[in-house]
Amino acid sequence: MSKPPRKIIHCDCDCFYAAVEMLDDPSLSTQPLAVGGQPGARGVIATCNYVARRFGVRSAMASSHALRICPKLIILPPRFERYRSISRQIMAIYHDYTPLVEPLSLDEAYLDVSDTNFCQGSATLMAQEIRQRIATEVGITASAGIAPNKFVAKIASDWQKPNGQFTVAPHEIDEFVAALPVGKLFGVGKVTAAKLNTLGIETCGQLRDWSLTNLWREFGKFGERLYELCRGIDERPVCPDSVRKSLSVETTYTHDLPDLGSCQAALGELIQDLRQRQQKLNDPTPAHKAFVKLRFADFSQTTAECVDPYPGDATFRRLLTQGFERKQQPVRLLGVGIRFAEPDHSRVIQLSLFDEPPE
Repeated sequence: MSKPPRKIIHCDCDCFYAAVEMLDDPSLSTQPLAVGGQPGARGVIATCNYVARRFGVRSAMASSHALRICPKLIILPPRFERYRSISRQIMAIYHDYTPLVEPLSLDEAYLDVSDTNFCQGSATLMAQEIRQRIATEVGITASAGIAPNKFVAKIASDWQKPNGQFTVAPHEIDEFVAALPVGKLFGVGKVTAAKLNTLGIETCGQLRDWSLTNLWREFGKFGERLYELCRGIDERPVCPDSVRKSLSVETTYTHDLPDLGSCQAALGELIQDLRQRQQKLNDPTPAHKAFVKLRFADFSQTTAECVDPYPGDATFRRLLTQGFERKQQPVRLLGVGIRFAEPDHSRVIQLSLFDEPPE
């Protein structure tokens, strides 16, 4: 006898950082508002309210560009301690319904409510109740997607934003996914989407016409993932415990670093910051790889990495030289980091949403 379909809720708050700022200062709710860095320091927008979005402001947009298209935009610096405080309230509400909560950010999480009896076992009713509690107890709005798997639930949560929810029942998955643009699939960025489009594939329905063999030939192992996702197949469980895969620090400079020498001079501070963060881990895991990331003045980006379980300054400097020589342009962003090997079960690191702001 086959197992009954899972009941997965993907829930996240609407423009979370901006929502908290409007909660604390209601006069901001009618004005275009963003949270992020200031334009003079090459800041970017972390999030913005829906008033600002009507002007075309979006997250990850340069703050200077956001102000050009929305001159009255108010940009506030992030207050992570306040956001963490609100996040604790939200996560506590999620955990009232199931222990199977997989946080994705301070306000966003997957919930597996398959074996939960609240609301007569209805995931749709649970999502409604969770959203109502967040509105009443916290004071901000949230949206939700409900589906038999994580992939479809996350897409569904965007369907009725803001302050809404959308349910995709098991028998509706095939039709729902078939109409999706391929750019909605996990792992499909601009480059892969463009490649798919050049092959005449714009929707998941069209992608289904390709055999698994042909997708392997064009995309390697990722072709198997494409084959599954375009059919709405996603067997990933909701995992309350997250394993740290990497640790990194980076800086966007107010003025471009003009040459390799200036990049090398700036590298030491980044390496020191990285080591301090690594020491804060409750169970420091040896590194597997070291990497250096560069974003050049033309916004192109490269990452140089190598296998090194104990990377020293010389390793990072060598990687910096390798990366810089690929373009030999002024550098606007520099980052260093380490990647961890796949851990065994005895070396799982529990990440806390409240230790550090997102990197």
